[in-house]
Amino acid sequence: MSETRTNQYINRELSWLQFNARVLQEAADDTVPLVERLRFIGIFSNNLDEFFKVRYATIKRIDLAGKDGKNVLKGTTASNLLEKITNIVIKQQAESLKTINTIKDKLEQHDIFIINENQVTQDQDAFIRNYFVSKVSPALVTYILNDLDKFPHLKDSVAYLAVKLVLKQKVPKEGRISKILQQTAKERIYALIEIPKNTDRFVVLPKKDGKQYIIILDDLIRYCMHINFSIFDYVSASAHMIKITRDAQLDFDNDLSKSFIQKISSSVKSRRDGEPVRFVYDKHIEKDTLDFLMKKMGVDNTDSIIPGGKYHNRRDYMSFPDLGNRDLIYHPITPLAIPGLALQGSLLDKIAKKDFLQYTPYHTFSYTVKFLREAAIDPKVKSIKITIYRLASISHIASSLINAAKNSKRVTVQIELQARFDEAANIRYAEKMQREGVNLIFGVTGLKVHCKACVIEREEKGKLKRYGFISTGNFNESTARIYTDYTLFTTNESILKETNKVFKFFEINYKINRYKHLLVSPHYTRSSLIKLIDKEIKNVNEGKPAGIRLKLNSLSDYDMIDKLYEASRAGVKIDLIIRGICCLIPGIPGMSENIRAISVVDKFLEHPRLFIFTNAGDVKVYISSADWMTRNLDRRVEISCPIYDKDIKEELMDTFDICWNDNVKGRRLSKDQDNAYIRNDKDKVRSQIATYDYYLKKLAN
Repeated sequence: MSETRTNQYINRELSWLQFNARVLQEAADDTVPLVERLRFIGIFSNNLDEFFKVRYATIKRIDLAGKDGKNVLKGTTASNLLEKITNIVIKQQAESLKTINTIKDKLEQHDIFIINENQVTQDQDAFIRNYFVSKVSPALVTYILNDLDKFPHLKDSVAYLAVKLVLKQKVPKEGRISKILQQTAKERIYALIEIPKNTDRFVVLPKKDGKQYIIILDDLIRYCMHINFSIFDYVSASAHMIKITRDAQLDFDNDLSKSFIQKISSSVKSRRDGEPVRFVYDKHIEKDTLDFLMKKMGVDNTDSIIPGGKYHNRRDYMSFPDLGNRDLIYHPITPLAIPGLALQGSLLDKIAKKDFLQYTPYHTFSYTVKFLREAAIDPKVKSIKITIYRLASISHIASSLINAAKNSKRVTVQIELQARFDEAANIRYAEKMQREGVNLIFGVTGLKVHCKACVIEREEKGKLKRYGFISTGNFNESTARIYTDYTLFTTNESILKETNKVFKFFEINYKINRYKHLLVSPHYTRSSLIKLIDKEIKNVNEGKPAGIRLKLNSLSDYDMIDKLYEASRAGVKIDLIIRGICCLIPGIPGMSENIRAISVVDKFLEHPRLFIFTNAGDVKVYISSADWMTRNLDRRVEISCPIYDKDIKEELMDTFDICWNDNVKGRRLSKDQDNAYIRNDKDKVRSQIATYDYYLKKLAN
């Protein structure tokens, strides 16, 4: 092999940062509507927050434990990686600030002005003061730091204004000493203002002369500092933003008297006390204020200390108002019907005759909800089993399951209480379903349950017949509008009988089942995928048709990457569409010259996992909940489902081809990690638009 072991892979964390750079590219893209560009800034920022809470925090733990982590991090030490990440993030933050300023300039061409506290006009003064007094001031939490023995606990990812007040000094009115004191003796008060989370970050001011004005909440607070600190007699005031990001790892106690729900709930609450892993501050903050804060907070050089711009928590840009101007946002698509599967009448009767594929958001998610609602009231349905990973804040899925329980169905819900950052919502729904008689399962010790599956049993002619669906995405109405995901509706007994085995495994963990059709983690997915790759290697060596096409969110398992390299060296052509992390390096002679890899970032978040193996012409196609990451293969319960319906198999391969041919939003992945756009002389293909058109034509036919 021509490359050394350490040069075979791109570091996982650095690859993730390049994915987030692709998100930032969307914010900088002139063809993207202006408000959508701001929202991509919000997504970029939110992604970065989660990255520091989870991945950066993990590397920091390795570093603090005195380990270099070279075996885990593939060729770099934890301390070196922390430094690389910080340097990249500082550059990306600077780029994001530059992009925001460009967008603001372009918004002004549409008579939309984002003003700061120094640009408030006399006409706007009364509105802003009234808004502050009535809506903002009651929600403000202000700490006077000089008087506190202990520095207040800063909440994770909440923005604060670090305030310095320089007070007027009370000195004798006459005499030489009076003049000296007036010139030199200035008392300082330091304070923190917590930016309220439940108040709109972007305050829309009254229009004037056809122009729309917006002030960011932070600047509105700065403008009204004299109201907030009216009890102090000061000569000057300054306010600069700071933010702490904390380690989001959950730590569980071993109290045997507590239920699993109680333990998760307790550890979620304790997350607020996680160790700081990033301190971001306005780079224009005065040195004495910054020194005061860092000393009080105990922030040192083991934390990622990042100088930033005037505004933090840019994730709030995800909810930037469109101001009623439809030209500034993407035109919404109308989710389509699935040909042959009308929402009127019985879905179960139609699914009994053939399999159907739902591809959200191109198809409406209403089919999933309708399936469960119908099952909930159908007298013939005896039981419902479903896995739940992330629920919408208002979940029709949960309501349907509760309705089914009230109709005396045996309802079993495997709910994952450790779905990161959604623990609290899942706990709330788990408690509600439990009260209503739903049988809850909380997974398998040491394994997250990440598969997405449902099986119902219906009595027909004295026998039980199974109906069900298997999906690549969460059963979540909110994310179904912006995440692309496949869901197979089927009565295939081979598939559903084995899916039922997975539910039995949740309850009897010591019994490992055998599967002929499904690929199930943690026991069989890895070994099954290796066999499928080996078959392609064997076929290419025998001169038979061979090839591998994968669509994944992430590819980071080094053993699976090595297997793909082996297939490439044997001559197997491999096409990869990887939205996020890709540790594999394509196109390297002697290692991966037969591998091509692209990434598509656009209006919708590309979320499905799709595996296609040429198999000597008898193509095998799987949809899956599993990425090719070590956690998905070895530490989670996942299902990869074979597609046996010829038409659906062809449909899935068509949608892969459409995405692969994207020369508008596609980027080529390479060892240079430059996120270069794919440009060629072919007709323009923007895959998400083309996919919608593909389904429009199917519906018309």
